[in-house]
Order: sequence, then C-alpha cells, then structure tokens
Amino acid sequence: MASSKLRLALVQMAVVETKAKNIARAVQLIREAVGGGAQLVALPECFNSPYGTNYFQKYAETIPGESTDALSAAAKKFGVYIVGGSIPERDGDKVYNTCTVWGPQGEMIAKHRKIHLFDINVPGAIAFRESDILSSGSELTTFELPQCKVGMGICYDIRFPELAQVYSKMGCKLLLYPGAFNMTTGPVHWDLLQRARALDNQVYVGTISPARDTSAKYIAWGHSSVVSPWGEVIATCEDEEAIIYGDIDLEYVDKVRQMIPLNHQRRNDLYEVNKK
Repeated sequence: MASSKLRLALVQMAVVETKAKNIARAVQLIREAVGGGAQLVALPECFNSPYGTNYFQKYAETIPGESTDALSAAAKKFGVYIVGGSIPERDGDKVYNTCTVWGPQGEMIAKHRKIHLFDINVPGAIAFRESDILSSGSELTTFELPQCKVGMGICYDIRFPELAQVYSKMGCKLLLYPGAFNMTTGPVHWDLLQRARALDNQVYVGTISPARDTSAKYIAWGHSSVVSPWGEVIATCEDEEAIIYGDIDLEYVDKVRQMIPLNHQRRNDLYEVNKK
C-alpha cells in the first residue's frame, strides 16, 4: 500500500537568457532537491526561457526537444517525478506554453498546455498579451503518483476556480501551478489565489515562480508556496533563488473533508445554469 506522505520540492530558479545554462541549472537544482528527500520536484513557468512575448518564438522547441530530453534524463537518473514548469512549445505553426511531467523511468506521463492565456491591461501598471504569440490549450491535465492524483495548471489558470473544482471532483488532492506573477498582481493576488483554490476545494496547492530578476523586462514576484487544504501556507520563500519543501500528508486531506464536508453538502441543483 502506498504511503500517504509525499515530499514536494518547488524549485524557484533564476532564469537567464541562455537556454543551455537554464537547462543545466534546472538539472542541478533537481539533483539538490532529490538530495533533500524530494519525491516530486516542480520547476517554474518558462524555466528554459525568460518570460515575455518577445522570447516565446525564439526559445520555442518541439516536444521531445532539448529541454524535455534533459528533464527525461534527470527523472530517470535521480529516480524522481518531475513537473517541468513550462517551456514555449512549438507544434507546427503554433506556440504553446506547455508543462511536461516525467516519471522516474524517464517517461512522459502528462503534458499540459496553458488553457487561459495571460491577457491583461492594468492602466499605469502593466499590459501584457500572451495571445499575441501563444495559442491556448484545450484539455485538463492530471497524472497519478503512488500517493495521489495531481491536477495541473499554469499561472493564469489559477484565476479560474472552475478548473480547480473540476480537478477536485476528478479526485485530485494536489494542484500544481507553475506561474510567473508580476510585481503588480503578485503582491495582492498570488497568495490569495493559492489559499482560495486550496480552501475551496480542500486540496494541497503548490505554486512555482521563477526567482525575481529586477533587470528583466518582465519581473516575477517570486514567493513560491505550498498551501494546505486548511488554507494555511506551510512552506514559502521570498523572491530569491530557492528550493522549498512541502511535506504533504494525503490523509490530512481526508480529515479536512470529514471535518467540513463540502462535497456532501453541495447543492448542485441550485448551481446548474437554467437552460430553458
């Protein structure tokens, strides 16, 4: 019988403009995380590329490709599950923001293309349109660990509570969101969204940001975190490069759901859209 305990490592790595250096650094940090006892290691959004519409086309690659080959090899070498943050993925004439997940034999067990593209305009603060370059994914993504089922989203996907709720109904007890929130939305929304998704769905939530680079055109907020199904932040960091560890107990998910039995008390008949 599989253990209910899982040690999750979130790798908040510093991303530079040389893809090969990013890949090598990711592998180095995965090795360090495994040395710290991690069974599941997660990288940030755009771990192989600076984040920005002016970089996506330049750094895009097919899957399999240089970046994902390195993740496959690392997963097999270290015998660990790896959530590969995301990379710009080229598929024909389209580019996606894509996360790959790797099993301890080096096999790809899941691939998530970012569903909700980051198109915002906050006057006087930030305007950004991923859709100028990227295409959106159209599929929900889960994968199985020995301990539990995991649901995947990327950054802006966390703002959509329906996605997390569907994952919860599918049996997920852990949701992971590689994401690069910025200096405008990060301070006010990042922590709040993580705790909301965890609390509403009584699941663990992990978010993985790149480290902050104040010289970059797009500055990430950082503050990667693990949140419990009780809504508590159980592991976090600041904006620097770091590995944080979250010790997850899947039996605690069941305890929280027993104490506050939301799933048994939902009145789905009241929430259905009247189609008449």
